[in-house]
Amino acid sequence: MAPYLSIIIPTYNEEKRLPGTLDFIFAFLRKQTYEAEIIVSDDGSRDRTVKIAAEKLRFSDSQVLVSPRNVGKGDAVRRGMLAAKGQYLLITDADLSTPIEEVRRFLRYLEAGDDIVIGSRALEDSKIEIHQSFYREIMGRVYNLIARAFSFKGIMDSQCGFKCFKSQVAKELFGLQKINGFSFDAEILFLAQKKGYKIREEPVIWRNSSQSRVQLIRDPIAMFFDLIKIRWIHRNLR
Repeated sequence: MAPYLSIIIPTYNEEKRLPGTLDFIFAFLRKQTYEAEIIVSDDGSRDRTVKIAAEKLRFSDSQVLVSPRNVGKGDAVRRGMLAAKGQYLLITDADLSTPIEEVRRFLRYLEAGDDIVIGSRALEDSKIEIHQSFYREIMGRVYNLIARAFSFKGIMDSQCGFKCFKSQVAKELFGLQKINGFSFDAEILFLAQKKGYKIREEPVIWRNSSQSRVQLIRDPIAMFFDLIKIRWIHRNLR
């Protein structure tokens, strides 16, 4: 029988944070009544991330996906989502900035009829327990304003790394995904709106990790140009 929930964790040089994250997730799953799998999708790590993931997951039906080179977070997430076997698919970052317990609420919304539920730090009821730096918060807000102009509509926070999908929806959207970098979220939301899927944006608890993988100069520039590319890449999409 296919698992009820697949948890996809994209990783890149996460040997320090991943062990604790997997321990927290295993502890959470032991309290649930459903079957679940964990997929660690590695993006060409140069440290012990893959070895640690394989050791931690060796007694479960979970998977470790390995890329021979660093391609981008979007590529790691896509590979994980397409390999997942669950009825519902959750993306969560390796630092668990959003506690894994938040997925319970997301699953209820998917069972009730939503197609995608995305975590948002920008909603009034969100609880930001540890903030990003002032510069990173401003950068995120500006990026989301630009993204709303170029790709999706009405979504306040596209970049929160906690999103849950119905399986068939995820397979279609990530099968169409072309962006390998950090703007893959904007592309997926653009595609979801084009396809008419029902998206719910939900407030979450957020505890920022100081070990962000986003490079403050290089990555925002690349992300901006990716936003322009998204409409061009999918210009013939119906």
